[in-house]
Amino acid sequence: MTTGYFVRRVIQFFVIVFLAITFNFFFPRMSGQDPIQEKLSQLQAQGVSVSEEGLEEFIATYNERFGLDQPLWNQYLNYLGQMARLDLGQSIAFFPTSVASMLWAAIPWSVGLLLTSVLISFSIGTLIGAIIGWGKAPRFLEFIFPAFFVFSAVPFYLLGLLLLYVFAFQFKIFPLFGGYSTSTIPSPTIDFFLEVLQHSILPALSIVLAQTGYWALGMRSMMITIQGEDYMLQAEAKGLKKRRMFFRYAVRNAILPQVTGLALSLGTIISGAVLVEVIFSYPGVGSVLVRAIRGFDWFVLQGVVFMIILTVALSMLIIDLIYPFIDPRISYRGD
Repeated sequence: MTTGYFVRRVIQFFVIVFLAITFNFFFPRMSGQDPIQEKLSQLQAQGVSVSEEGLEEFIATYNERFGLDQPLWNQYLNYLGQMARLDLGQSIAFFPTSVASMLWAAIPWSVGLLLTSVLISFSIGTLIGAIIGWGKAPRFLEFIFPAFFVFSAVPFYLLGLLLLYVFAFQFKIFPLFGGYSTSTIPSPTIDFFLEVLQHSILPALSIVLAQTGYWALGMRSMMITIQGEDYMLQAEAKGLKKRRMFFRYAVRNAILPQVTGLALSLGTIISGAVLVEVIFSYPGVGSVLVRAIRGFDWFVLQGVVFMIILTVALSMLIIDLIYPFIDPRISYRGD
């Protein structure tokens, strides 16, 4: 990899992030909604009465506090400065709570649930797809594969609702909602860890079932494609063992597109499987995003979207830079 290519990719990264965060700034403002009015509506819904004079003072104070009384161009420049400092501001709906603290409280839940689910589904799906595509799969895998393929066509949230109805509502094996029981105080103990694990099984299972077939189908197609390649024919002509041909020649080359797909999946982990977290009332980033949408909380929306943009762009940059190390046939020296 040349230094010139590395510099170009880094520049592209910053350009993409800049354009994305610019869209992130203007998009909520194009809706015509007033977040301060939404905050006022929430207070009134909670039974807080405000006089006409107090109402005007409330609106003026909040507009000044969040810089919404300034011209749009000035708001935009302030926003760019905050993003450069990774300062996500404060929530309007939950003032004075900072957006960063809300996200830091939710990120471990989303990452713990989704990172584990994605890696499990990727590993199982890739292995099943490779074995089936190799053409020497056990009979039970041939029966399992169509089931996973059917599940891959079903959205996360539908599988989540089905699992919730069967295992939490009907048989009461798993809890109905939450990351832990409402009566539990979070603490670094084995009991609390086991309780969190129990609450995460159903949402994780819905993601694993929905994604395993996708990874298996992609790997199976690649395994079938590469079996006619010259290096596979040469390996067979040399009389290499089937096990070595499978892992060193077939899987090693077929898995490359899977790695790219995994990088994209890992990049979007931070956003959470929004509907899955909502269905199970799981305290992740997805739940924070839904609350921000309901309350039209501009700064929380901007913070979540900015984090998604940054993680996706970073994951694609990293995978692009390490790809030559994964596949030595790929070189950027001529670029």
